[in-house]
Amino acid sequence: MNTERDSETTFDEDSQPNDEVVPYSDDETEDELEDQGPALEPEQNRINREAEDKRETLRKDCTWQVKANDRKFHEQPHFMNTKFFCIKESKYANNAIKTYKYNGFTFLPMNLFEQFKRAANFYFLILLILQAIPQISTLAWYTTLVPLLLVLGITAIKDLVDDVARHKMDKEINNRTCEVIKDGRFKIIKWKDIQVGDVIRLKKNDFIPADILLLSSSEPNSLCYVETAELDGETNLKFKMALEITDQYLQTEDNLATFDGFIECEEPNNRLDKFTGTLFWRKRSFPLDADKILLRGCVIRNTDVCHGLVIFAGADTKIMKNSGKTRFKRTKIDYLMNYMVYTIFIVLILVSAGLAIGHAYWEAQVGNYSWYLYDGENATPSYRGFLNFWGYIIVLNTMVPISLYVSVEVIRLGQSHFINWDLQMYYAEKDTPAKARTTTLNEQLGQIHYIFSDKTGTLTQNIMTFKKCCINGQIYGDHRDASQHSHSKIEMVDFSWNTFADGKFAFYDHYLIEQIQSGKEPEVRQFFFLLSICHTVMVDRIDGQINYQAASPDEGALVNAARNFGFAFLARTQNTITVSELGTERTYSVLAILDFNSDRKRMSIIVRTPEGSIRLYCKGADTVIYERLHQMNPIKQETQDALDIFASETLRTLCLCYKEIEEKEFADWNKKFMAASVASTNRDEALDKVYEEIEKDLILLGATAIEDKLQDGVPETISKLAKADIKIWVLTGDKKETAENIGFACELLTEDTTICYGEDINSLLHTRMENQRNRGGVTSKFVPPVYEPFFPPGENRALIITGSWLNEILLEKKSKRSKILKLKFPRTEEERRMRTQSRRRLEEKKEQRQKNFVDLACECNAVICCRVTPKQKAMVVDLVKRYKKAITLAIGDGANDVNMIKTAHIGVGISGQEGMQAVMSSDYSFAQFRYLQRLLLVHGRWSYIRMCKFLRYFFYKNFAFTLVHFWYSFFNGYSAQTAYEDWFITLYNVLYSSLPVLLMGLLDQDVSDKLSLRFPGLYVVGQRDLLFNYKKFFVSLLHGVLTSMVLFFIPLGAYLQTVGQDGEAPSDYQSFAVTVASALVITVNFQIGLDTSYWTFVNAFSIFGSIALYFGIMFDFHSAGIHVLFPSAFQFTGTASNALRQPYIWLTIILTVAVCLLPVVAIRFLSMTIWPSESDKIQKHRKRLKAEEQWKRPQNVFRRGASSRRSAYAFSHQRGYADLISSGRSIRKKRSPLDAIIAEGTAEYRRTVES
Repeated sequence: MNTERDSETTFDEDSQPNDEVVPYSDDETEDELEDQGPALEPEQNRINREAEDKRETLRKDCTWQVKANDRKFHEQPHFMNTKFFCIKESKYANNAIKTYKYNGFTFLPMNLFEQFKRAANFYFLILLILQAIPQISTLAWYTTLVPLLLVLGITAIKDLVDDVARHKMDKEINNRTCEVIKDGRFKIIKWKDIQVGDVIRLKKNDFIPADILLLSSSEPNSLCYVETAELDGETNLKFKMALEITDQYLQTEDNLATFDGFIECEEPNNRLDKFTGTLFWRKRSFPLDADKILLRGCVIRNTDVCHGLVIFAGADTKIMKNSGKTRFKRTKIDYLMNYMVYTIFIVLILVSAGLAIGHAYWEAQVGNYSWYLYDGENATPSYRGFLNFWGYIIVLNTMVPISLYVSVEVIRLGQSHFINWDLQMYYAEKDTPAKARTTTLNEQLGQIHYIFSDKTGTLTQNIMTFKKCCINGQIYGDHRDASQHSHSKIEMVDFSWNTFADGKFAFYDHYLIEQIQSGKEPEVRQFFFLLSICHTVMVDRIDGQINYQAASPDEGALVNAARNFGFAFLARTQNTITVSELGTERTYSVLAILDFNSDRKRMSIIVRTPEGSIRLYCKGADTVIYERLHQMNPIKQETQDALDIFASETLRTLCLCYKEIEEKEFADWNKKFMAASVASTNRDEALDKVYEEIEKDLILLGATAIEDKLQDGVPETISKLAKADIKIWVLTGDKKETAENIGFACELLTEDTTICYGEDINSLLHTRMENQRNRGGVTSKFVPPVYEPFFPPGENRALIITGSWLNEILLEKKSKRSKILKLKFPRTEEERRMRTQSRRRLEEKKEQRQKNFVDLACECNAVICCRVTPKQKAMVVDLVKRYKKAITLAIGDGANDVNMIKTAHIGVGISGQEGMQAVMSSDYSFAQFRYLQRLLLVHGRWSYIRMCKFLRYFFYKNFAFTLVHFWYSFFNGYSAQTAYEDWFITLYNVLYSSLPVLLMGLLDQDVSDKLSLRFPGLYVVGQRDLLFNYKKFFVSLLHGVLTSMVLFFIPLGAYLQTVGQDGEAPSDYQSFAVTVASALVITVNFQIGLDTSYWTFVNAFSIFGSIALYFGIMFDFHSAGIHVLFPSAFQFTGTASNALRQPYIWLTIILTVAVCLLPVVAIRFLSMTIWPSESDKIQKHRKRLKAEEQWKRPQNVFRRGASSRRSAYAFSHQRGYADLISSGRSIRKKRSPLDAIIAEGTAEYRRTVES
């Protein structure tokens, strides 16, 4: 049994996931997985595999072929795919992007087709056809046509406006220009005309139009710096480098025009950090990887000119492949509303069938024996009943409200504009308003259970700031003057004495400046000298100004801080580095750079001073630095205490240290270093081992503290959302330490939070799976499942899990045994059956494991997933949607968030400097994370409440209106005779009762926006679906039924045996219809007044205006003049004036309205008095609440001594910068000569070091 279980495992249990590595599981091919190591396979499988390999002429993952400067090559027949019947198109996409749905020819047919896919619209189309049949038509055709045309027209106009906006956006992007080689020369063409195989030229600050192979650039060794903000939200630069041969031969326009290289590479995919291919040129082949590919969406920086060959264009580019499928999103209320409309359909059919049966019975008992009812047709009672069934379908059609959908669209459109117009969500600094990019999801904003947020650029500004430091056991960075006295208010430090200061650096500790300038403590100068020399930053001079280009924003912040404190990094060559030390330029020989990687968590540099001594300078995470310190470090404990204080303030910490190296010690070590540098196998491991030998017995200088600046208001927003019972999960590609640190900074994690990591979760889930397996069997079919919590209740827990652990836990890691399963040779039936069962068991196990993980994660107060891929982000969102049936919202700012944004019920894009990919795929966008609380707690909650009120009232008023026909049927022989005039039926939902309910759906508020934010607990009504559900629906239906009974039977009773003041009986059919219609219009409009919480002049005017409009139109339609013009259409001539001059009729109308409304008033009063809701209580005390002081967030409390938590320095760049610098490939060949080294400065520095 155990053997069978082991064979089903889809991951290697001996290997532990690496927390530092981003898993590339998005599109891993089986071949890649199989190449990871040798595996035993049966002899028959080996023979089968070899047979298959012989049939393959190309590698499976390298079937994409590109020929440079040869467009005809890509138009060959074997590159054409059949699109539709005999229509073929090339498999190579053009570079135009298309997000619009319609064009001038397809708009009308496609839009009508989409609209008639709605059940209600299609129903009314069928109804219109039925009304054209004279035998069953009981209503005029225009009673259905007018509302239907109105609904279709308004929806079509809205769709047209949306699509025109998409056309404009596509046109703007497709019409950008670029230089492409055509006819041997570079010519400017539009992006949409670029094709695979084109050679293009890009300049500094240009957007990259397609995925291209870098051929050459103006930088040394054809380096090219790119900003990937559009892809991942990170503004730090990354470097790419061309092949040596293309750098050498493809620098001029003529050479580029004659370039005829041939490329075989992988098919288009969504893996941003992977690329496999080969360039064949000059009878040689050259391997290609991701470091040589420039991706669409990136921006060229710090590179004057570069040239590239288009590999993937348009929809084939990696950024477009990562955008995921565009999902049509609908709200929970939409689905519920559709089910309710289907319920009404069923009720309509049942009622019509019942009345048709009644008519057949009546015809058999009464109609056949009443000579005065003979209509000249000798139809049987059953046939007449059949015709009457369709007649009642037409008469009672208003039970299914045709104007419901268009009214919902109008309300959503209005609510979307309110979001766009909200000045409190407008970011003036970048002139960015909030934008509702869809009009169909507003009320769902009031039902969110889970928020999935990116970190970089969403929670943080991705701006690092040097805040504090600890040098020689002394903490610097507080507000102090030069005398070391603390002040609450003190001016910024004046750096005007430093010619290299950038003028933007803000620091408030004047005592540190005093220490630097006085030189009393040599460690202070040594500290900032280390920051200026131990790094991999590149320097540029633009208009005489120094400009640093760092691979990570942390490193840039540290070098920039050293520059402002008087130690400015000026220049570097392959083996030297020049630093200005308090105005004195000194050049140091760089002997070795010991590069950073995720295991070492540190970097070092070994330099020879101008005086000839050798020193090693090192910076890194405290956890690794403290293990390598010399035993005699007097400031070790003081620095540890400072680190605890920095960590409690959620600052990113980094330890600095150094050591003197003897000449002989360095010579011996350098031999090992050089040998490891040229190792042919396991080079990285060999270097790490050599690094360990020299990085020991270090002398601690101190620690830095950098603030990864959160966006304004992030902690307050998260606190408010948590009080609204919304759980926030952070999904980021950053390191675990960085993500954890941000969790504390934004108060997702607190001092009393118990953090669970991947290994903890894995063991918990393994235990749970074993228990579930042990309980399985026969008894599980009869015993209902009981949910068992993973953790004891009441504890504050958080889950921090990396992408590698996520794959391990969710069984997403692909099996190396899959080769056996993919063989195409026939097997026995028994083998097929066993394989099917095995797969089914695997799927069941995987599904159960995923469900358990979601249950466990949802028990935690916060979840942080780090080192996750874009696909994993979407997978986590999908798991919560699938297993928790919860409403989700995803918020991000980069292209790596697009898949997550599209997967969630609602996607929000942060629009800022990081690019527009996330915004273009989002449903809502704004500039700052803090606006999310207003979007949900104000606009979302209001939209939900308004929509629920609107729907409840809409169903009520339609049932109250329609079921009068039902009661009337019992008194007219079930003959499908209408109780109202035809024109009243036509205009009831269009004019007489539409405006007040629309305004309520647009403007109503139970409490103000400030109170909504002050009391986030009000939000839970939407999460629990308390305001609109099947119970509320049937209550509204019952209310409508009772109202229709009152509307019919009170006037009926009043009309029986009645004589008017003039002695005439007013009890004719037309007067009765006018009386019921008048009472109905007044009742439903007053009812909306009772439902309105927020009264304005517009609301009052709409209610009384609708009633006045009804009477005005009715008197016009009942006038003799219009009857003369259209005698067949207007047959109620004089009815209104005759009936409504009778006081008795008015008394009947007043009595009817009173009986309908007074019970509602009484029930509302009792419920608000005895069972008030939270909003009722707040409404009751709103004046007192407005007068109170505004709610304030409590101040943070320092958590001193939290030594268990430490933020490691986020070296976000990849390994390889040290090699790049040491080899000289990144250094410009023409470097300005250095100034002579000042002798006095040299002597002074020597004295400082030796002391």
